[in-house]
Amino acid sequence: MNEVPDTAGLLAACVEAARAAGDHAHRDIHRRGEVVQRSAHDVKLKLDQECQAKAEEVIRGAFPQHAILGEEGGAYVNSDEPLWIIDPIDGTVNFMHGLPLWCSSVAVRVGGRVVAGAVYLPVLRECFKARCEEPATLNGEPIRVSEVRSLGDAVVLTGLSKHIGKDAVTLSTFEAISLKAQKTRLMGAAAVDICSVACGRADGYFESTIQLWDVAAAALIVAQAGGKAEVLEQLDPIRMRVLCSNGLIHEELKAVVLPSFSA
Repeated sequence: MNEVPDTAGLLAACVEAARAAGDHAHRDIHRRGEVVQRSAHDVKLKLDQECQAKAEEVIRGAFPQHAILGEEGGAYVNSDEPLWIIDPIDGTVNFMHGLPLWCSSVAVRVGGRVVAGAVYLPVLRECFKARCEEPATLNGEPIRVSEVRSLGDAVVLTGLSKHIGKDAVTLSTFEAISLKAQKTRLMGAAAVDICSVACGRADGYFESTIQLWDVAAAALIVAQAGGKAEVLEQLDPIRMRVLCSNGLIHEELKAVVLPSFSA
């Protein structure tokens, strides 16, 4: 493997790339109706493509030899070499409708594990970041997961697959969590959800089918904030079932969600 830059440099590039993508989207929010592809439950915007290009420009300027994988293009590389993982606009439907809960997410994986990542929410002016050696921060201040110890007292965030009619796991799991948790919420942006767990605004997060770029940075952030991020099932190289929590309710929440897809 080639020599790997220190994680401080990698994290700085994650933050710069996430801000470049997010600020471009925010400045051009008046163009949020420029759709390039539409499906029954999702949409792709011209700005998705442009924002990924902005993030890639930053990364290639700092680390021109590194591989890049993003929602809007790039190739998955299964090796120990550095791989940058970009979600230019996580929560695109929220963004398109003017809801503030969307973000830009950038992470870098080295030796098969994510070592640095940043999640930037332009509308709320919040930047979550972490690297493997240090506590996670929000706008430069250390953050910590909640101390909720019972699922009955917990707020759990989740999402519904765009293939609702074909994915019984999603609906059955949502019902199971809702019956046990204090409240279940669907906010529409996975990375924002996981960062909400990291800073104690919520206590758990589960999604039955999620992409690597949705969770790479945020999973590191919640772990470095004292929580736990676990891949319950790897569906293919970039799709997975993910559970994140404050750690204290992890096994209780896991016991609720596992039966819905382990039968």
